[in-house]
Amino acid sequence: MSMKRTNVYADPEDLAIIKDAAKRRGVSEAEIIRQGIHLAAMANRVWDEPLFSRTFEGSGRTPSKLEVRDAVVDAVVRAADTGTAA
Repeated sequence: MSMKRTNVYADPEDLAIIKDAAKRRGVSEAEIIRQGIHLAAMANRVWDEPLFSRTFEGSGRTPSKLEVRDAVVDAVVRAADTGTAA
């Protein structure tokens, strides 16, 4: 994987924590920083596909705990009857 060099300003306290973590883990400070950049990039990524692509019909109200329990039981029973996983 090719890398590109960049410069950033960091808080001295954060750099001290990074230095300690790198020493403790036996990796370079740069590796800790690269991992942090990757986590920040992934946390702010805009995904092409929505997380939920299916829609469900319903009454428009929040079901009660009993209704949710009954729906789960019905699904498990149906799956057991057909031999498929719920």
